[in-house]
Amino acid sequence: MGRKTHRRAGPNSDRRSSLVETSDHRHVDSVETPTSQERKRTITVLLVFIIFPAISAIVYRRIYSPYTATVPNLPDVYRRGLVKTDVYYREVLAEHMKVSENVSRRQFENPVLAYITPWNSKGYDLAKKFTSKLTHISPVWYELKSEGNTFILDGRHNADTGWISEIRMKGDAKILPRVVLEAIPVDLLTKKKQRKKVINLIVAECREMDYDGIVLESWSRWANYGVLHNPEMRKMALQFIKQLGEAMHSVILERNGQTLFLVYVIGPPYSDQLQPHDFGPEDLLSLSNVVDGFSLMTYDFSVPHNPGPNAPLKWIRSILKLLLGSDNGGQGLAKKIFLGINFYGKDFMHSGGMRGGEPILGRDYLSLLEQHRPVLQWEKNSAEHFFLYSDDKHIKHIVFYPSLMSIAARLEEARLWGAGISIWEIGQGLDYFFEIL
Repeated sequence: MGRKTHRRAGPNSDRRSSLVETSDHRHVDSVETPTSQERKRTITVLLVFIIFPAISAIVYRRIYSPYTATVPNLPDVYRRGLVKTDVYYREVLAEHMKVSENVSRRQFENPVLAYITPWNSKGYDLAKKFTSKLTHISPVWYELKSEGNTFILDGRHNADTGWISEIRMKGDAKILPRVVLEAIPVDLLTKKKQRKKVINLIVAECREMDYDGIVLESWSRWANYGVLHNPEMRKMALQFIKQLGEAMHSVILERNGQTLFLVYVIGPPYSDQLQPHDFGPEDLLSLSNVVDGFSLMTYDFSVPHNPGPNAPLKWIRSILKLLLGSDNGGQGLAKKIFLGINFYGKDFMHSGGMRGGEPILGRDYLSLLEQHRPVLQWEKNSAEHFFLYSDDKHIKHIVFYPSLMSIAARLEEARLWGAGISIWEIGQGLDYFFEIL
């Protein structure tokens, strides 16, 4: 914020000085009086603390009028003028920890699924602090693996029942641990008895641990094994998901009288021409009656040999159109989509060719800002911020990391479609990101 003030103070001060100088020729005595000096201070206070924030709020309301029409109070980060394209590194360092005392008010009215990981404890703390902002929480705990001729569900050792109790005391968010199917697909999908064993394992774990359901990830694993290129195996894969959904919906929880909830993870098609392994609109429709939500992984767009934004907004929009049609979702399947939003960034380095591209967390991002004091730039085509820097070995880097403005743009896109959002993962972000949720 200091850098922004410094840059703008010059022209504004010059204008005020020239006005005073013009006035001096006509009312020299009055300009020098204490009363006049007090009046000038009062005008300055009005400009800085009342008029400028009011103008910012009006501009914001004009841009996001459909949203603000239903939200009587703007999030604090908007009132502080932080949701914008011309962000300065000093502002991020000074403001990222400041959040409103009232964390219970939801700004984004659609469902919010938040992932947390055992290897990043900050996510657990943020989930407790901002529980009321979240409707679904998915701790990354489980893997289902092949073991000889049978299967095991590994991961209960990660489960934190005390943390779950705290979450439920603070809000109504569903606890849906993620289960990744690492089992060999041929063993699982081609044998009816084996499919039933796996389904029983998952349902039993939900009952014993009193979960609200699960988030299932399997499609990308099956694609890596190549089974989705086989039409018959592809049908079996969809049938397994249907059977799991039906089994989970047959269980009614004593705690709240609801059935077990199933969210399925789907990856984004990377072109308009769907490949056999892509999860497409027909798949979405076929599973819509047995799956309660689809966690759409709209991130990781750029790779080391082709560096760039994490999730270009135009790309996100094209994926939604491909899956849902061109009618902005309407009353259809959009309400079951959790649009993926990344809370991590990517740091690409250039040395005779691009490489790197490893995810960076919020703490890494802040450290880079402190060390290099970079100029944050807005890339309008992707609606993301980035900056450049050179490391100790004089290797150039380009860093893309989410900002309040980039997140706000994606929330608005989800809102227009009537979709929810899924965040990977909340421990990797900055605290004030939650202000706009």
